[in-house]
Amino acid sequence: MNYETQLVGDTPAEVLSGQDERPIWRRRLVIGAAIAIILIAVATWISMRGKGADIPANSAQAPVVTVISPGQSMVSHTVSATGSLAARVEMPVGVVGEGGAVTRVLAQPGDWVRGGQVLATVERSVQTQQIRSLAAQVEVNRADAKLAQAQLDRAKALVARGFISQADIDQRTATRDAANARVSVAVAQLAEQRARTGRLDIRAPAAGLVLTRAVEPGQIVGSGSAVLFRMARDGEMEMLAQVSEGDLAALRVGNSATVTPIGGTARFAGRIWQVSPVVDNQSRQGIARIAIPYDPAIRPGGFASATIVSGTGSAPMLPESAVQSDAKGNFVFIVNGRDEVQRRDVRIGQVTDAGVSILNGLNGNERIVASAGAFLTPGQKVKPEAGKSKS
Repeated sequence: MNYETQLVGDTPAEVLSGQDERPIWRRRLVIGAAIAIILIAVATWISMRGKGADIPANSAQAPVVTVISPGQSMVSHTVSATGSLAARVEMPVGVVGEGGAVTRVLAQPGDWVRGGQVLATVERSVQTQQIRSLAAQVEVNRADAKLAQAQLDRAKALVARGFISQADIDQRTATRDAANARVSVAVAQLAEQRARTGRLDIRAPAAGLVLTRAVEPGQIVGSGSAVLFRMARDGEMEMLAQVSEGDLAALRVGNSATVTPIGGTARFAGRIWQVSPVVDNQSRQGIARIAIPYDPAIRPGGFASATIVSGTGSAPMLPESAVQSDAKGNFVFIVNGRDEVQRRDVRIGQVTDAGVSILNGLNGNERIVASAGAFLTPGQKVKPEAGKSKS
């Protein structure tokens, strides 16, 4: 047994085991680290290769967008307004005579009446007796005038015989004339009383539609009483459209309008018959009075909206999908000669089923993105594809 063998033989088993495992552990650690480095390098290479392939692919593929060139279309310039409904010519009807107790009411709201038709009557028993008295006085005066005329005729027959002087003839003539004058006075007084009595009938001043009634049988009325009936002459109605100061300047008498009462779907055609010459200094609004024909759906005092056509002109017409809006206002996207998207601010006009009219910002020859503008950004490259415009 040599010395080395003796040392090994003398070394404890635990020491020998630890010395054998230490190199193995180191080798395993080195191999694991090498594998990890290789995996990281491979993953990095694959990632860089994928990004390098995506970048040219994305840069080479631009989105396809539909563009239109709307040109110019004839459009109507409209003004929207709201306001109340009323009778075009409202006629308040009240007592024009002495008044008294109402005996009958002959008209109701919603009735059509003729001019001069009796709407209500007032008790007139005293006036009737006065008429009878004056009529009797007329007969008395006529009898006196007849007697005076007979006396004058007899006196003229006696003048030739010398029994009656010319002075007597003159006196009898004056008596006859005075009697005839008294007849005329009595007749005038009778006519006056009959006219006063006739004024106890509350009559329609003109043909039209009864709107309201504020009188009942037995009610005491007089010249100071409130309005008993309200009428719309010929049943004509109107809308008092409140229009802003700027829009009011564009309206003219004769402009057509469409009126829609609130709460209904019926629309009524009308025309402006008067434009207010003044503007309210608080609301900065004026009144455009729109005449409309009678219809049961039009109730004075109600509320309505109106669309007034203030004129026509040419303007580009775009679909609603082409017009965008943000905090700065309305805008569209156009495609320039380099196929890049550009923003163009516009001012829109009337919105109808045919589209949106553009009052300012476009001349109609541009290539305008018809839809999907919300997914584009200014400066973005696109592939334009021509579409059909609604011109």
